[in-house]
Amino acid sequence: MGEWQGEVVVDGSHGEGGGQVLRSALTLATITGRSLRIERIRAGRRKPGLRPQHLTGVRAAAAVCKARLEGDELGSQTLTFVPSGPPRPGEYAFDVAEVAQRGSAGSVGLVLQTVLLPLALAAPDRDRSAESRLTLRGGTHAAWAPSVSYLEHAFLPILNRMGVRTGVELACWGFYPAGGGEVQVRIAGREGPLSSIQLTERGELHRVWGTAAAMNLPAHIPQRMADRARNVLAEAGFEAQVKPRRLRGAGPGAGIFLFAEYAPSPSGEGVVAGFSAYGRRGLPAERVAEAVCQELLAHHRSGAPVDPHLADQLVLPLALAEGESRAVTSRVSHHLLTNVWVARQFLARELTVEGEPGSPGALVVGAP
Repeated sequence: MGEWQGEVVVDGSHGEGGGQVLRSALTLATITGRSLRIERIRAGRRKPGLRPQHLTGVRAAAAVCKARLEGDELGSQTLTFVPSGPPRPGEYAFDVAEVAQRGSAGSVGLVLQTVLLPLALAAPDRDRSAESRLTLRGGTHAAWAPSVSYLEHAFLPILNRMGVRTGVELACWGFYPAGGGEVQVRIAGREGPLSSIQLTERGELHRVWGTAAAMNLPAHIPQRMADRARNVLAEAGFEAQVKPRRLRGAGPGAGIFLFAEYAPSPSGEGVVAGFSAYGRRGLPAERVAEAVCQELLAHHRSGAPVDPHLADQLVLPLALAEGESRAVTSRVSHHLLTNVWVARQFLARELTVEGEPGSPGALVVGAP
């Protein structure tokens, strides 16, 4: 997959049409070594083109494969990305707030997703170790992006089972839009391909746990979120451990992050599903808690092992794995369908999605 096979031209407005098209295309261009031209980046968004977290992801991907760039500036809707070699392990630091100038700090989770697989698949050579260390600064918890908490507890454990060895330390929380958070990541490279995985059923619910957090806000806000979440879940028959947490940082923010941990099924290992909801001015803390609980309960009632967010994040690792994989999800999302489309632009793999958007379904990856 690392041999140059010609330029890939990607329509950045395809499908869901957001930053995921860009991130996935950058990841695959970095791994395969293929030149990328992406056009109409986020064309349908209120603020189209590259925003701070997208531009940080572009520059992060370029740094790990020494890519030549054209169009790498805020607001750009066209980007050319030409890798000069395979991903290089090393120590890297990326600051979304620095790229933003005086704008929003954006999500560090999205930046991490862009470079995680390239660095995880980077092989050692005589001059350097295959291990990489990242320092990422910006928003660690932001709506419309995977939080660092979600990546740590739901996404990375599955990748670990596939052979990606990664450690994450959340040094400092940072809510959107002020950011100010920091995460330290260690990624051990590998010489062989990833292992395939089957996520087709789940065991019994082992526990529900999570955190209700508020930064630079009164202590009663996280307490109210935690209390309401415990009560809603208790009414549904589940005992949940939800801890309130008050934080100090760069700017105000609030959110609740819940995880449903399932025991191993007879034919597989356990899985963790993650859900989040964020507060905003004028929205009562209780409504925030109710929203995240309803998402968790809808997933649980489906009987599926993979939550909707995990399903779309698994597209690239499963497509890069050596064997056949299947992941059953509680809801087929437009993000999932879009990510499958992007993967098909780069890889000669059979990727299909069973089920209709909004309904339970499955991501199926055939043999290479």
